[in-house]
Amino acid sequence: MKTQNDDKQQRDLSVKKWMANVIKPDEITRYLKDGKDFIDDEKIERQIADGAKPDRQKIKDIIAKSLSIERLEPQETAALLNLKDNDLWDEIFAAAGEIKKRVYDNRIVTFAPFYCSNYCVNNCAYCGFRKENSTETRRRLTLDEIRNETKALVSMGHKRLIVVYGEHPSSDADYIAASLKAIYETKVGNGEIRRANVNAAPMSIEQLKMLGEIGLGTYQVFQETYHHETYSRVHPSGIKADYRWRLYALHRSQDAGVDDVGMGALFGLYDWRFEVMGLLYHAMALEERFGIGPHTISFPRLEPASDTPFIGQTKYKVSDDDFKKIIAILRLSVPYTGLIITARESAKIRKEVLPLGVTQTDASSRIGIGSYSDDYNEQQPARQQFVLGDTRTLDEMIKEFAKMGHITSFCTAGYRCGRTGKCIMDLLKNGKERWFCKLNAVLTFKEYLLDFADEETRKIGQELIEKEIAEIKEELPDVKDKFAEYLERIEKGERDLYF
Repeated sequence: MKTQNDDKQQRDLSVKKWMANVIKPDEITRYLKDGKDFIDDEKIERQIADGAKPDRQKIKDIIAKSLSIERLEPQETAALLNLKDNDLWDEIFAAAGEIKKRVYDNRIVTFAPFYCSNYCVNNCAYCGFRKENSTETRRRLTLDEIRNETKALVSMGHKRLIVVYGEHPSSDADYIAASLKAIYETKVGNGEIRRANVNAAPMSIEQLKMLGEIGLGTYQVFQETYHHETYSRVHPSGIKADYRWRLYALHRSQDAGVDDVGMGALFGLYDWRFEVMGLLYHAMALEERFGIGPHTISFPRLEPASDTPFIGQTKYKVSDDDFKKIIAILRLSVPYTGLIITARESAKIRKEVLPLGVTQTDASSRIGIGSYSDDYNEQQPARQQFVLGDTRTLDEMIKEFAKMGHITSFCTAGYRCGRTGKCIMDLLKNGKERWFCKLNAVLTFKEYLLDFADEETRKIGQELIEKEIAEIKEELPDVKDKFAEYLERIEKGERDLYF
């Protein structure tokens, strides 16, 4: 007779067999140069040290270069990382906001994080989902549960998701594919999810091709830390212990035809200045091989997590002042790339950093498995990866954005019109994409106001739309009549009209 222990041993054996076949060595070595990856720790540390006490005129020249929407070189970014002069930081912060406006206009894209599974074979020191955390309540959503979660999110007004999965055979590429299909098939009245981005473990080129055919949006893989020694220390076991398999995940995505990729570092694992340089080198490596850099860069900070003492022990925690510098430097270093701030941060911090070049943020965030459709009234650490700093509703955040003069965009038109990859990068660099974005942002914002907003948000939002219409009439006279027609059709009940 089979015992419970026998079943567990069988499951463990099955997981080990799956793990042994995940990493494809040839899908790492093909990208190496002379057997080395593109992160040279000693070189980066030396560049940071050499950038000490930067000349004032040099900083001003760097700012001017960024304002021309040209990516910075590592030595230039290193100079910004070493800057001490407060008056020059004021200039950098102002430039960051101006660059964002030139490339992305005044829009903010919103999305919701959607966690489908928290089973994981990895043992990351900083993560509540790590394999050895026995306090975590493990769960993988069924397809019906995924549909219910999607209905709840659509009913809030969301059009974009970042769908998150632990690394485990129960949430492999086939499960991700099935979950994406379920999300896209779910409709609620006028609402639907139009863009499902994915934050998941590194995959093979073949798997990414399969997901791309289903409609995978941006494929997001964070290196967490680019510092080799630190990476090994905080990833002691599991598939994630392989630095290079993760480092080249976005290269494989490009080769698979999924050309919108998102990168990020988890600030607090190592020196924040090194991580900024790592992100820049990663962007450069993609540009060198594929001609396009990352679609987005994320910069989350360590937050408390269930039974995760490492977070209280690290000596690399990032202060609020340094966090603002990180965002501004990234905006200047890679001026045409989207920057994502998440609900890890407090409402206060998110409001303060928004003018520094942020283009995307999550809203109404719940990161417990199945927490959108159940009776979820407070954060439950044993159900989620970390503790959130901002749990405001989508409508509350949209109202605040509108008061600040930012229009919330739900637009996904570019992806369906082929404005992805190199095409979108070229449009962003020459300033043309901001106008497509403005038109489609207003149209999708109008949809939201009609379908989901409360009375106060609708009033404030409509006032903002009137200002946007005036600018469109002045700056885009050739499309103003078509635009007015689309707005009228939306008011009469049509949806998903775009340029």
